[in-house]
Amino acid sequence: MTASDAVSATYCVHCGQESPGGADHPACHNPRTALEPPRFCTYCARRLVVQVSPLGWTARCSRHGDTASG
Repeated sequence: MTASDAVSATYCVHCGQESPGGADHPACHNPRTALEPPRFCTYCARRLVVQVSPLGWTARCSRHGDTASG
């Protein structure tokens, strides 16, 4: 993997596998996963620290920071 590949690579938020062009994987794109918070960072595929509350969710990557629902 070259440096330019690392910058342009995006990963699936549900399984962590590379998803070219940011498209959803067909296996991960279903009604159940549409309601789940992300589990992997889209930039580096690291596991996220996810906290779910009645008002939504927050997810934190150790390298890329926080993401929140809504």
